[in-house]
This record gives sequence, structure tokens and C-alpha cells, in this order.
Amino acid sequence: MIEKAHGVALTRRAIESVRTDPGRSMYDFIKVPWVEGGIPSPMPEEALEGARFPSGRPLSPSLREWLAYDTSLFRRHGWFAPDGTFTPRPLDRLAADELGEFWGECYTSVAAQFPECFLLPGGSDSRRVLAVGEPDTIGEYPVLALDVDDMPFVGVMYPGFDVYAATEAGVIDHDFESYLDLFEDRTYAPRMREHANHYFAGAECYEHFF
Repeated sequence: MIEKAHGVALTRRAIESVRTDPGRSMYDFIKVPWVEGGIPSPMPEEALEGARFPSGRPLSPSLREWLAYDTSLFRRHGWFAPDGTFTPRPLDRLAADELGEFWGECYTSVAAQFPECFLLPGGSDSRRVLAVGEPDTIGEYPVLALDVDDMPFVGVMYPGFDVYAATEAGVIDHDFESYLDLFEDRTYAPRMREHANHYFAGAECYEHFF
């Protein structure tokens, strides 16, 4: 494993890229600034030190690194209650909130595997979701693609927030032809497979057939 391509080292590379223009949009098709107002709002050190998800699971290394830099990206996507505690949703509830109750019901059968989900920016008709659960060998949680364009689909798109952030910041150059591309990437396939085994019994995704 090449250390700089994973975890904290990769997240730091993404942060350094964002620092050059923190208020720039993550995407051309919609205005989503990396940092609200261009001025980072880090999580206080004492809060970060004791931060855990409601399940008791720890923050992944990449999330901890990012929160030490800025909280606004997550705050704008509903990660926190007014008192600063985390507010995850099960996958079916998140899908219902984002895409409508009908679509949310399509994920009820897999919701138990994804009880703590957080929305991330990305996609137009689709969504990106960080799923807190069993981590991979470097302590990272998967980022899922959620799509209902043809049929309800959820699959592992990134092996962690580290790779998601680095890709969106342009540190990693990868043009996705499908949501599941990184299963074929020599650097990230091992971590992708870990998540597939943890969450989909070895499959890469779940599709709901009507």
C-alpha cells in the first residue's frame, strides 16, 4: 500500500489543494463551496478529541483530519445537531428525505447494514453517502453512490472519505465511467473489496428490482 495514496496522508494532500482557494466550488454544474465563505471553521480540539458517532464508532482518520481543518462542508449537509452532536440517518430514511418516500422504501431491505449514514455533496440525480459501520484495514468507512435513475441502486463508489475528497479536489485524476470503477483500480481495489465483503456479502452493489 502506498501511504500517500490513502488515509491521513491523502486527506492532507486534498486539504492543501483546497487551501489554495477554499471558497471555490467542488463542481461546475452546481455551486458547492468547499469552505463556507472561504474561511475554514475547524472543530475545536477538545471536541474533536472526544468525538464519536452515536453508535460509539470512532471517526475515521480522514474525517478527523478534515474536521480539524473545517466543519462547514459537513454542517451544510446536515451532519450536526445544534448542540454539535452527529445526526446520522439510516440509508432508507436518507434516501426518502433526498429522493422521496417511494424511493426510500426501496432501500428498506438493506437499511440494517447502513444504520449511520451522512450525506455528502456529489451527483445531480444521484447522491453520495458516507456509511459508518465496519471500517476497512486503515479505519475508513465507505462512500456509497445512491441512484434511482434506472432502478434503485446503492454501491461502494469510494473506499473512504480520503479518496472521495482527493478525487473531488483534483488530487486523484479519475474520470468515472461507472460508480464501481475503483473496484478495478490497483491502488484502491483491495479496500473496495473489504467494504464489499462487509456490506454486500461480497457483491459490489445492491439493486432493487420491481
